[in-house]
Amino acid sequence: MNSTPPVSQKSLVPPLEVLRQYRKHNFTLVDAFQSRLEVKTDKTFCWFEGKETTWLEFQDEFNRLSASLFELGVEAGDRVSIMARNHKAHLLLLLACSRLKAIMVPINPEFGLAETLYVLEHAQPKLLFRDEHASTSAHAALEKLKGASPITVALQGKHDPTGPLSCHLSLQELLGSSSQEGTDSLLKLQRHLSSSPPTEQDTCLIIYTSGTTGFPKGVMHSQKNFLLAGETFVERMYLQGDDRLLIVLPFFHINALFYSASGTLASGASLAIVPRFSASQFWNQAVQSQATVVNVIEAACQILKKRPREEFNTHHTLRAAYGVRHSAFDTFQGEFHIPHLVSGYGMTEIPGVTCSPFFGLQKPGTMGPEGKHPDPDQPWAKCKVVDENGVPLGLDAVGELWVKTPIIMQGYYKDPEQTAAHFDDCWFKTGDLVSKDQDGYYTFVSRKHDIIRRRGENISALEIDRVIAGLPEVNEVATIAVPSELGEDDIMAVIVLKSDQSLHAQAVGDWCQSQLASTKVPRYVVFAEQLPYTPTHKIAKSLLRKDKALLSRAIDLGG
Repeated sequence: MNSTPPVSQKSLVPPLEVLRQYRKHNFTLVDAFQSRLEVKTDKTFCWFEGKETTWLEFQDEFNRLSASLFELGVEAGDRVSIMARNHKAHLLLLLACSRLKAIMVPINPEFGLAETLYVLEHAQPKLLFRDEHASTSAHAALEKLKGASPITVALQGKHDPTGPLSCHLSLQELLGSSSQEGTDSLLKLQRHLSSSPPTEQDTCLIIYTSGTTGFPKGVMHSQKNFLLAGETFVERMYLQGDDRLLIVLPFFHINALFYSASGTLASGASLAIVPRFSASQFWNQAVQSQATVVNVIEAACQILKKRPREEFNTHHTLRAAYGVRHSAFDTFQGEFHIPHLVSGYGMTEIPGVTCSPFFGLQKPGTMGPEGKHPDPDQPWAKCKVVDENGVPLGLDAVGELWVKTPIIMQGYYKDPEQTAAHFDDCWFKTGDLVSKDQDGYYTFVSRKHDIIRRRGENISALEIDRVIAGLPEVNEVATIAVPSELGEDDIMAVIVLKSDQSLHAQAVGDWCQSQLASTKVPRYVVFAEQLPYTPTHKIAKSLLRKDKALLSRAIDLGG
């Protein structure tokens, strides 16, 4: 059986030297890309749908896309959304928007109508790129959208106003050709940018994430944040210029963008994009793409761990994986022959906070110590564990994790109150309960607020409550987390019906499926006579979580 042997620290180019192979840039995405292009010109930057695209070819494509966006009226501060499974267009759009000082807003293509409508009304994008997987919910949301609708762009083929996507344009048309018209557009754009070039503090991304209020919050990040996160990922994974990072996690989340994609840009490596994680195809995709590094989440690890071993392809060349937790550590090293496993902690608001060292003390089951940037002169994240009054606690005490980091979010889009609520001076209050040991390693204990962690996503229980409460038969509902065999949480909805009303559990599941992403659909439904309340008349979800009898009589919808 083939296996990838562990590499010694001496055999790898040190992280700081990897960064120093390229000239310094001004911390804008386009200049950072150009600095790597000057060295990597004809080397592969991107592998997608079996096709290799060089750094030079990729630059030509995002330049033409930026010119087309400019012709369509996209200006500084405008939002441009993309609702699709992983596609090369995500990165083209990110670079093109950053050149225009515009903002890319990736949207989960599995979102239901309610979620899609909320994000579109909140972000108000000028354009919406979408694939066939987002067709139904996007089309329905656009019909209900208040105000001006965005220009829609199909990612596949030519646009067909009468087809299922009903888009105004196609990506193929926006990329155009190297015609005189395209050249004129580029020259016009260059003249415009000469008077107002992008800067490191320009917002380049808004990523929507569920919060304790039950409404998705738009997390804003600058161009410098994005690039610094990638440089630190070079340190985390000892990325080399000849690595290839396999991207199976979705581009609408922080991991694939701020770790894999930005790490590729920082190291001058290449990336391989697959539409989404597929357990049955994972190992063959790793071989076909010739990937050397991959990022995963705990749920994916548990699925791969349980899959038939005949699906495992011994010819993979993966040398390192990020995100493998303690429960799958032995399997990934011993059976899957991936020698270097790294795990850490971060949030959409604060990427890359802690990390187990690539070379150094390994403590599987912990979040690792505070991470670091390859350059010792570049400060990185600082953490403290505090009590409910914000007073720092001692070693091994459990308290809330507060973080100070140079790549903290710029704030929640259009939500100054929620932004202020998450800060104490310059410290970000994570809402997660952790402890810190004598070696400086942090261990996650639980979530402080009503958040469910399922399949790598933070899900607001209140959001699910609101959707289920929309059923006419429902009097009140409380959604809670229950243990999942995949190592994270599953979702259970405890429902009290209105007097003289009846409702099937499957009808609850079908309703949620039509309104929410599949990851947010409850697996379990249980009907109760009443819900417990606190003295302040709030539903006592803590008591529901402690009631083991609920799960035993719940109806399992699967999932």
